[in-house]
Amino acid sequence: MRKLIAAIMVAGATLVAGSALAADFPYYPPVIEIPDVDYGVQGSFYLRGSAAGNALWSKEAYAYECPPACGAPPVLTAFPFTAMGYGYSVGAGFGYETGTGLRFDATLDYIDNDGLALVKGSTFGTRAGTYTTRLRSTLALANVYYDFSFGNQQYGAAGGAFAYVGAGAGAAFNRSDITSPVGSTAPALSGNNTSFAAAGMVGVGYDFGAVVADVGYRGVYINKLSNSQPGTELIYADHAFLHEVRGSLRYRFN
Repeated sequence: MRKLIAAIMVAGATLVAGSALAADFPYYPPVIEIPDVDYGVQGSFYLRGSAAGNALWSKEAYAYECPPACGAPPVLTAFPFTAMGYGYSVGAGFGYETGTGLRFDATLDYIDNDGLALVKGSTFGTRAGTYTTRLRSTLALANVYYDFSFGNQQYGAAGGAFAYVGAGAGAAFNRSDITSPVGSTAPALSGNNTSFAAAGMVGVGYDFGAVVADVGYRGVYINKLSNSQPGTELIYADHAFLHEVRGSLRYRFN
């Protein structure tokens, strides 16, 4: 009996001591930290505008030596170009960047170039002399690019410098205004044609946040320039290459 009473007394003392200790230490509920949800890098749509200076070149042109009107079958003859053409282009576009460095856009450019020239020698008589062309072209391209950030900053961070490479494909809607030598008995006619076109781009830029500026090189391949005149066709550039130094601004919507 005395052992039972002693056990009850020990249990009671322990209960009282535990209550006293609990009163001395305030209770703080555990803090459960919920990590932020990572939605990944977000993309954005953008508008772009550009302006460039250009130079046009091709290895050779082809002209009919004698049109049907002279009474002989026409002979298509190759003539090397002797001078490059120079001009400018302006353009606009709409695109989307994924936020990972990859971006896409569709662009429309107006190209003006003058001075691409070839010379027919004295053996061509009154058809001899210098022939030049003024090219006016509307270039429609679908493009893809990849941007490389400089330094350790995250891609797309405002204030970030970057480099880029890109490629595009589409069509060129060309107008070739041809100037023939004075007194030529067979002046080349001006005209229009549509041709496959492609482009390659490389450059550097700076990301200001809502606005991105870049400057770079764009090489444009135009499969064929022609006046499209049956019987007197002058292919003023077969496999023509347009070289541009171009500056662009992009404005992000979000």
